[in-house]
Amino acid sequence: MIESPYPKKLKFCVMSQILSNGAYTSIEHRAAVNKEKERISIAMFFNPKSGAEIGPVKSLLNSENPPLFKTMLMEDYIKDFFSRNLNGKSHLDKMRLKT
Repeated sequence: MIESPYPKKLKFCVMSQILSNGAYTSIEHRAAVNKEKERISIAMFFNPKSGAEIGPVKSLLNSENPPLFKTMLMEDYIKDFFSRNLNGKSHLDKMRLKT
């Protein structure tokens, strides 16, 4: 497993978890209210072209670190993503390879 150089408060998306082969983990998206402290959240979305392949970066894979997730076209990933029910990380679980 790769050690993350980023602070724990920096949250990663599902795509980062797939591309990093699980080195960076995504979180359940939620908002919590704190009466004592203000919180600012900034959402940013970056997506590759629809014809790009989405899956673990090949340079991170070897015999000791096999792929944990499927590789598919971004177009198919988006179609699958929006056809699912909204129940947590279900799409990430769908992308996970059975071991």
